[in-house]
Amino acid sequence: MSARTLMIQGTGSGVGKSIITAALCRAFYREGHKVAPFKAQNMSLNSYVTEEGGEIGRAQVYQAEACGIAPHVTMNPILLKPSADNNSQIIVMGKVMGQRNAKDYYANRPNYVKEVEQAFDTLKSKYELIIMEGAGSPAEINLRQHDMVNMAMAEMADAPVVIVGDIDRGGVFAWMKGTLDLLSPSEQQRVRGFIINQFRGDIDLLKPGITQFEKMTGKPVLGVIPFDAELFVDEEDAIPHHNSPLTSSTQGVVDAAIVQLPHIANFTDFSPLVSDPGVAVRYVRSPVQAGSPDLLILPGTKNTIDDMQFMIEMGWDQYIKRFHKENGLILGVCGGFQMLGTRLSDPDHVESTIEEIPGLDFIQATTIMEQEKITRRRILPTLPSSVFEPGLEVDGYEIHSGRTQFQKEYPLLFRSVNGECPYSLGLCNEQGNVIGTYLHGFLDNDPIREAFLNFVRQKRNLPQPEEKFSYREFRSRQLDRLADLITQSINISEVKHIIGLN
Repeated sequence: MSARTLMIQGTGSGVGKSIITAALCRAFYREGHKVAPFKAQNMSLNSYVTEEGGEIGRAQVYQAEACGIAPHVTMNPILLKPSADNNSQIIVMGKVMGQRNAKDYYANRPNYVKEVEQAFDTLKSKYELIIMEGAGSPAEINLRQHDMVNMAMAEMADAPVVIVGDIDRGGVFAWMKGTLDLLSPSEQQRVRGFIINQFRGDIDLLKPGITQFEKMTGKPVLGVIPFDAELFVDEEDAIPHHNSPLTSSTQGVVDAAIVQLPHIANFTDFSPLVSDPGVAVRYVRSPVQAGSPDLLILPGTKNTIDDMQFMIEMGWDQYIKRFHKENGLILGVCGGFQMLGTRLSDPDHVESTIEEIPGLDFIQATTIMEQEKITRRRILPTLPSSVFEPGLEVDGYEIHSGRTQFQKEYPLLFRSVNGECPYSLGLCNEQGNVIGTYLHGFLDNDPIREAFLNFVRQKRNLPQPEEKFSYREFRSRQLDRLADLITQSINISEVKHIIGLN
């Protein structure tokens, strides 16, 4: 099998490439096509661990979910995880290859291109259709010689290109025209049309501009996608721009405040809370914004020590200690879990220039950053604790460089396997108001999340909601809603013609 292709590029970052790719994946999957997503190079701090133990960007995981298939590293062969302004961790085919600055990374481009080609060839041999995604803008002329994710990838795959522009940001026609003009003649020929995203207002007022734009460029506008405030999609790079409401008709609403760390990573861990009508989620930068939540969350981070320094400078450490004395409930996930310990150490400067810093000292444990990174999937049974009843099962994954050594025994949340240290998988303190785990994605599990939230409600004397919420079903409905929105807003017949499906 040799797949047909379509590439979605954009006028810039954050214009909707990932979401439109997911929408088309879902639409063609529902029609019975064997479809898969592909992005040659992704830059994101939100990642996932596949069944084989490889690390890829969350956007391709979301797109694979839209296709009804399991994610695989061939869908995102290169992942860049920024750790500083000019430094990123390089992940190739799911495995860490070290830290590189931009010049060093580009110097090794030929080897990365080979990995991308092999991954794409593997993928196209297994699927009927591949919906490809670009990155940023294809018109970054200063980086043209380094490109392997936009037009260079489109040419490698011989893929037709559709360019997306976000009208909500303003100047969409200039943005789209300027992007096209900065492409080479052969690249311009590869562009088969444009999509305008995030439109609000009267479409009749936009139509004269579309007509003029099409005359100027000789390229069709394939559709205008309206803004949908009720649509829930995975955010790849930016924390959701709106917090969930603090009021709800649902009883027992849990007020959850998440500390917005400078290097926050895998905040998609909390998408189940954002979408749950029984939870009101707030991202807070400063302690003065926190108030007295029912649950305070310390999320994952790409740079735990630097973010711990940020916590100290902002006064979070003092706030959290007062919050704890008042029996406030604290959840730490991955890097946030490490911060709950006594000390953080990075002697080899794996993440930070700071070699050592004190933690919050809620858990007697020391974390040492090491070069070797742990990435693995976990399916574990719960143990009897103040948080969970026995007999539940959690499906999650680990992504961390730090190794944590515990100087004290604590109540365990999950049963370990292979004789490894069980405390890193999940624990709580004796009072049950400090909980930590290395497991990402554990809140995606409906029974686990329901039990955890009911534990919070019990601690805070909140009533339990009358209706249960299924995050899995919610995601499926929202993917269908997304696909409906796209197929009703664009000329899907013309898109199929561009691909060669009719």
